[in-house]
Amino acid sequence: MSKILIRGAKVLGGEAQDVLIDGAVIEAVGSGLSAEGAEVVEADGKVLLPGLVDLHTHLREPGREDSETVLTGTRAAASGGYTAVFAMANTFPVADTAGVVEQVYRLGQEHGYCDVQPIGAVTVGLEGRKLAELGAMHESAAGVTVFSDDGKCVDDAVIMRRALEYVKAFGGVVAQHAQEPRLTEGAQMNEGIVSAELGLGGWPAVAEESIIARDVLLAEHVGSRVHICHLSTAGSVEIVRWAKSRGIDVTAEVTPHHLLLTDELVRTYNPVYKVNPPLRTERDVLALREALADGTIDIVATDHAPHPHEDKDCEWAAAAMGMVGLETALSVVQETMVETGLLDWAGVAERMSFEPARIGRAKGHGRPVSAGEPANLTLVDTAYRGSVDPAGFASRSRNTPYEGRELPGRVTHTWLRGKATLVDGKLT
Repeated sequence: MSKILIRGAKVLGGEAQDVLIDGAVIEAVGSGLSAEGAEVVEADGKVLLPGLVDLHTHLREPGREDSETVLTGTRAAASGGYTAVFAMANTFPVADTAGVVEQVYRLGQEHGYCDVQPIGAVTVGLEGRKLAELGAMHESAAGVTVFSDDGKCVDDAVIMRRALEYVKAFGGVVAQHAQEPRLTEGAQMNEGIVSAELGLGGWPAVAEESIIARDVLLAEHVGSRVHICHLSTAGSVEIVRWAKSRGIDVTAEVTPHHLLLTDELVRTYNPVYKVNPPLRTERDVLALREALADGTIDIVATDHAPHPHEDKDCEWAAAAMGMVGLETALSVVQETMVETGLLDWAGVAERMSFEPARIGRAKGHGRPVSAGEPANLTLVDTAYRGSVDPAGFASRSRNTPYEGRELPGRVTHTWLRGKATLVDGKLT
């Protein structure tokens, strides 16, 4: 593998420097580095970040290859600046055995656009009745450390307690989809003024908050790690803040769409805005931004949820829940967090690379941009602004809520262990 010199990049948004890659590692970072024998990439003041890490991606394979595959999903990830993604377990068959997680892991290795770390199911078939093969999945070639029934809540307190006890033995974490099912039966959108006016079944904030409150107390009791998926309400923020003040080992994520979009968009009845958890109020959005800025919310995770055209282009009640997000996540974070002054680019690197890698134990990812570190990097043209055109997505699905919307920033290059997976905005 030849040497690559990235010249004049703002590392983590700081002063412009040169970064020399030799093979799979960063050889040097500094000013005026020699380009002899190296391919030169003129960064021209673009921001260089460590490769992004997504702790919450749906790749759909096996079973729903009409929505996404490991190949198309990892190509989408590379397009968005990601070098590692964690693949959720709600596939067909469910990733609740060593065999299925190893299949997903090996598919990721074969395609090579980014590293794929499978997430194992907490319960058999995501049914919430019996613990899945947590130990066997951890000991498999995939080395699973994160377990989640995402798409469904582990609503049985005894099952949740047992899962927390089990993963504690090997330093794993349970990632909870916080949704009390009895409180969300028939729910179609956020419960509030808009749902009342539209006559759609309401999804109350307390359905999320009550599960988070229970689970942080269970984690404290057991002395284990719990991670909260796609936190979406101001009340949830306060519960997590309280739990952290007590020293409970809890982490939380927020999606890009919950940082930007509100339930007012549901007035269009466009199913592209139907998502789980639902879009909330402006008050919730502002609380989520502040919590991400102050560290109460640890990371941004996409909850990339691809669906085929026929599952979204239908009446609201029948439409599937979810949005694609890998290819727009960084742009949304730039708009909501950087351009508002809530985060600088070093803060973005913390929340979209360093911390998700730490929580998920993603080896070789979320590392500093410094000599001797793996060359997992992404280069961002932060001055760019353009309209989102899903026709150009690498993902197999097009269910984005941002079609036609102008967003800032564009990933121009992504490197995975020194190998370019994206060059000048085009996949290699």
